[in-house]
Amino acid sequence: MRTLALRGGARVAVVPAEWCDAFGVVIRGRVQLELRDSEPGPILGRGAGFWLRGTGVRALRNPGRRTAKVRVVTPGPARSPASRGTL
Repeated sequence: MRTLALRGGARVAVVPAEWCDAFGVVIRGRVQLELRDSEPGPILGRGAGFWLRGTGVRALRNPGRRTAKVRVVTPGPARSPASRGTL
């Protein structure tokens, strides 16, 4: 389990090989899911959980000005470069 911090306006790509079994929970702020066709997806608030597998999500974006935080759970060791800290 790790926490991903997204500064206001920040965007992090979702690489399927690294995020295929990830489950996220927004623990602070709001996070927008960006879909494969670059269309904006839903904006999720605090307490919202989401799977990334099979959803077509290509990025996570913070639409606000304050830092948003997402707790990310994967079945194995942290594999995403985003796990190294604040983006």
